[in-house]
This record gives sequence, C-alpha cells and structure tokens, in this order.
Amino acid sequence: MKKYSAETTVGIFVVLGLLCMGYMAVKLGKVSIFGDEVATYFARFSSVSGLREGSPVEVMGIRVGTVERLSIDADKQMAVATLKVKKDLKVYDDAQASIKTTGLIGDKLVKLDPGGSGETLKSGGTIAETASPLDIEDLIGKYAFGDVKKGGNDEKKEEK
Repeated sequence: MKKYSAETTVGIFVVLGLLCMGYMAVKLGKVSIFGDEVATYFARFSSVSGLREGSPVEVMGIRVGTVERLSIDADKQMAVATLKVKKDLKVYDDAQASIKTTGLIGDKLVKLDPGGSGETLKSGGTIAETASPLDIEDLIGKYAFGDVKKGGNDEKKEEK
C-alpha cells in the first residue's frame, strides 16, 4: 500500500513541475496563447542601420513594444520596420518614428511619438513620418575631407 502512495506523490510533483515549466516557458518566451495584446504598425526608413529584430520600441522612455521584422520595400526603395506595440497605446495618423541610439555601446531603438491630432491609426497602418539614424562614419568622412559647411560665425568673418 505504501508503494503506491509514494509513486502517486512523485507523479503529482512531476505533473506540477511540468505545468510550472510550461507556464514559465510561455511567460518568459512572451508567447500569447489566448489572443493578441499587440497592434502592428509599419514604418519606412531610408536606413535602419544598427536596428535589429527584437530592438525595443519606446514612447517617452517607456518600452511599449519591439521591432518584429525588418524588410525592404523594393517599389519605394526603403527599409520597412514592422513594429509590435501594446494594443492599448493609441497611435494617430500624425505619429512619428525615429531610430535613436541607447547606451554607450550604441544599441538602437525606435522612438515612437504617437501623435495626437487626427484619426487613430489602425493596426496594420503605416507611420508616415520617420527619421533614420545619423551615420557617424559619413559625418566623420565629410569632416575629414572638408565637405562640412562652416558655421554661422565663420561666414560672418569671411564677409568682412
């Protein structure tokens, strides 16, 4: 009789352990079983240099989503970032998306300004106003080879 009770106890603990592992895998893997709690938006950039799939999307410094996919729009010759953001965030048709650098290492993120005037942008809509990241290498190259225009004070000196 004791033999069966020990096996039953072990079996219950194994089943509970498997259920806990399954729950943690879903929660840590950010898998949604019961429905989508995110909205999808598209943003076209001239360059997505440094941005990766999984990079954060932030509004006012708060993470509200991630970059799900990066692709190329061959017709418009632009890079397209697919953004997944929280569904309860209202994004309007005058929203702006820009690629910014975070931290000292230079990781990139998408900074989203959801706008506020006009109509709300439905999931699957395209954010029209975008700004690509500055390319430091191009700026250094222009400065090194003298392609950078001089500032306001230098122009005044040349006129005199």
